[in-house]
Amino acid sequence: MMRRWSRRPPLLRRPGWPAGQQQGTWDAVVAVVLTVLAFVPTLSQVGAQIGDLSGHPSSLVGLGLTLGQTLPLAVRTRWPAACLALVGCSFAVHQALGCSATFGSVGLYAALYSAGAHQTSLRRTLAAAASAGYAVLAVVLHRLGSPGRIPDYLAFFLVLAGVWLVGRAVRRRRAEEAERRRLAAGVAAAAERARIARELHDVVTHHVTAMVVQADAAHFLLTSAPERAGDNLTAVSDTGRRALTELRYLLGVLEATGQSASATADRAPTLGKVGDLVAQARMSGQPVEFTERGEWRAQSVDVELAAYRVVQEALTNAMKHAAGQRTQVLVQHGDDHLEIEVATEGSAPSSATAPAARKVDRDGGRGLAGLRERVRMLDGELVAAPRPDGGFRVRAVIPTQPAQE
Repeated sequence: MMRRWSRRPPLLRRPGWPAGQQQGTWDAVVAVVLTVLAFVPTLSQVGAQIGDLSGHPSSLVGLGLTLGQTLPLAVRTRWPAACLALVGCSFAVHQALGCSATFGSVGLYAALYSAGAHQTSLRRTLAAAASAGYAVLAVVLHRLGSPGRIPDYLAFFLVLAGVWLVGRAVRRRRAEEAERRRLAAGVAAAAERARIARELHDVVTHHVTAMVVQADAAHFLLTSAPERAGDNLTAVSDTGRRALTELRYLLGVLEATGQSASATADRAPTLGKVGDLVAQARMSGQPVEFTERGEWRAQSVDVELAAYRVVQEALTNAMKHAAGQRTQVLVQHGDDHLEIEVATEGSAPSSATAPAARKVDRDGGRGLAGLRERVRMLDGELVAAPRPDGGFRVRAVIPTQPAQE
């Protein structure tokens, strides 16, 4: 049996490791490195130093206090308050006893930064306790004969406070970034829900409307012309199959990624299928005239789908609100744009019905509002309004894009 081997991911970035565990590992590495550097003689004068008391020779106490300023950094992210307390107390005792300077005192800066960046609760209490502890240390050092003066203690305090504030600023920036990502995700989810709603409306409403019209006609013909009822029932069946085909395409769009997305896009409704919409409307009893002008050329999937949806929605509204009225569909191919116009004839609106017609145009409904948004995203324009002599007209102008885009 052959075994499959894969290259191990980089250190500390193994898949499946929780973020907290990964950060804890880095903290442990920082603590170990700082501990090693604390015992490098050439770095002994680099670090935090405020007492300047007479130096004591190295001892187990000094060793322990040095480790107390470095090893707690291993939990600086998980328990920042405890880390600061251990490091701060070790630093204070180290200064009060006058132990030899050590690079390990840099751990105080790291602990303060971590408290400002990672402490999530009781931040003011921790800041007050740290300030009070520093004040007590200053008094103790002064009584022990430290050469430092009030300006020296104040300057060192400002440095420590600055390190704390840097960590606090980083924490605030991270919180703002997390909030921004949350809001962006919410906006993206809302836009995706709106897109899905538009697609479902365009697919379901059109085919269900056609099926209802065809079924009503078949019901009427069962008593008046039974020999013709079968044609309408066949049209209902064909319309249902088209609805299932488009719903499968829509589900494929929602689930597709990578190569499957490309394959799904190839099945999207296109301008070449507008004739099927016209034929379907005619079978539903709607007198539709279809005219296509200009030289046909392949467009991008988005452009062809938008044009298809414009014709689909306009014919759906015609069958719902102007059944039996003459409807004209015009598709004109320009050099840099595609123009679609669907006009339905009808009697001129009276003074009593004109306000209602204007309200329908202004509100637009879910279908027309979704079409406007779809066309607008392609830098196009859609106008839907009643005609002066009666009826309704939908006109869309969509900039064309080469199919390879």
